[in-house]
Amino acid sequence: MEASSLSHTLDGVARGDRDSLDQLLPFVYQELRRLAERYLQGERSGHTLQPTALTHEAYLRLAGQRDAQWEGKSHFLGVAARAMRSVLVDHARRRKAQKRGGGVALLSLDATTIAAQAKPVAFDDLDQALVALAERSERQARVVELRYFAGLTIEETAEALGVSPVTVKRDWALARAWLYRELYGTSPSDS
Repeated sequence: MEASSLSHTLDGVARGDRDSLDQLLPFVYQELRRLAERYLQGERSGHTLQPTALTHEAYLRLAGQRDAQWEGKSHFLGVAARAMRSVLVDHARRRKAQKRGGGVALLSLDATTIAAQAKPVAFDDLDQALVALAERSERQARVVELRYFAGLTIEETAEALGVSPVTVKRDWALARAWLYRELYGTSPSDS
């Protein structure tokens, strides 16, 4: 669905138009599925949370929102990223709470996200670090959420946040370095 068509469909959903909602649902599912596959692609085989289950959980959380007013694709993907992050963190916490610690769900923060040669990190540890980052800089935390969890480009992230691409690039670089230090206790250049 292209951006102008999506905006028109979102406007229709906001007005309570059932046909618009019927047009939106396949797009929402497709985008959530794409995000879920992206998140879980680097996971170990036999991971207990599969893309379909992650997609369904996030979809239910989005569908359960009252008076959701998405302002375009970037905004929707940001909301979807938060829902997906929430599902992943909840799943990791449940696994960690199992008898004898359970197998904690790990993700790899590769060179395009946090730093080169990053070690796996638990979703709940990443969530805690993002909460701490948000206390330091809400915008930097949103940049990470939109870039990493929603898979938005620099330009899409800038549009979603109402800032320039240069600002997003700077926030992205600073946030990655800060998160790396928080998660691994060292700076990326020390490893």
